[in-house]
Amino acid sequence: MKNQGKRYTKAAKSFDRTAVNDVKKAIDIVKSTAAAKFDESFDISMNLGVDPRKADQLVRGTVALPHGTGKSVRVLVVAKAPKDKEALEAGADFAGFTEYLEKLQGGWADIDIIIATPDVMGELGKLGRVLGPRGLMPNPKSGTVTFDVAKAVNEVKAGKIEFRVDKAGNVHASVGKCSFSAEQLSDNVNAFLGTIFRAKPGTAKGKYVKSVTFSSTMGPGVRVDENSMGHD
Repeated sequence: MKNQGKRYTKAAKSFDRTAVNDVKKAIDIVKSTAAAKFDESFDISMNLGVDPRKADQLVRGTVALPHGTGKSVRVLVVAKAPKDKEALEAGADFAGFTEYLEKLQGGWADIDIIIATPDVMGELGKLGRVLGPRGLMPNPKSGTVTFDVAKAVNEVKAGKIEFRVDKAGNVHASVGKCSFSAEQLSDNVNAFLGTIFRAKPGTAKGKYVKSVTFSSTMGPGVRVDENSMGHD
């Protein structure tokens, strides 16, 4: 932790923490300050002017990142035959029904996302207390409840991510790796930000995007000027 602290302090001193940067410069700063011994994720944090307690202001959705996330996503498809075989052929890491319900109930956590067919949601829904807090419960709005399991698996493996505003009005997402080129990160960032802007609730009052910060997994936050994003 001591060395980690030194790296963070050095990175934080290498640029003006109070400055508000355009997207391109912010990406360059994050890449230049990512000094951990592993390939850090490139993260975005946004504070939105919405009231998540109101159903019509709950900002959530999915976005397909042009260059993927750089992460290997472990996918479980909960489905009965023959959909389980179809999922495995499409690249799912795990697929099945009864045996995986039992494993999930027992606390198995070796997965990043669950896709399910609509006909099993009655049984899978009973595990809400187990899956909900871990953000694993499939949802039709995010495309993870579908009979077209092959398409869903391919999209997730290719870099489709889900986002959801939290109780404080914040949205967090990893949109790539710091080893990506600046151009690749720019494409992914713009795809994510564009989706957030398009998801603005019609009932939201005042300033929609209050703040945007880019950072690496272990690095300091870099403030971003929302006016440099090409949106109102």
